[in-house]
Amino acid sequence: MNWQTLSTYGGAVLATATVTQFLKEFGVLKRVPTRLLSYGVALLLLLLSTQFTIGLTWANALTCVVNAAMVSLAGNGAYDAVVYTKNCIDCGKQGNPPSGGKTE
Repeated sequence: MNWQTLSTYGGAVLATATVTQFLKEFGVLKRVPTRLLSYGVALLLLLLSTQFTIGLTWANALTCVVNAAMVSLAGNGAYDAVVYTKNCIDCGKQGNPPSGGKTE
């Protein structure tokens, strides 16, 4: 991973999700809601990648604020999808429907 990769949507989402999952269990960060932590990680990564690729200006920084929300939501959604799929697989092994699923 390099700054150029982190400046792409996919790179930013992957890095944000990974770093968030790593940090959310540390000390004070345990008390921070994961979605808020994810936004902070996304914003920091986007600001740094912008600084090291094209240079940080006020306009770029404001764009990073908006883009960080999209990157954070995408990373959170990807994590939720993995957890849901794992729960579906685990429940299927036990013969139970996944949590939140409907039986017919």
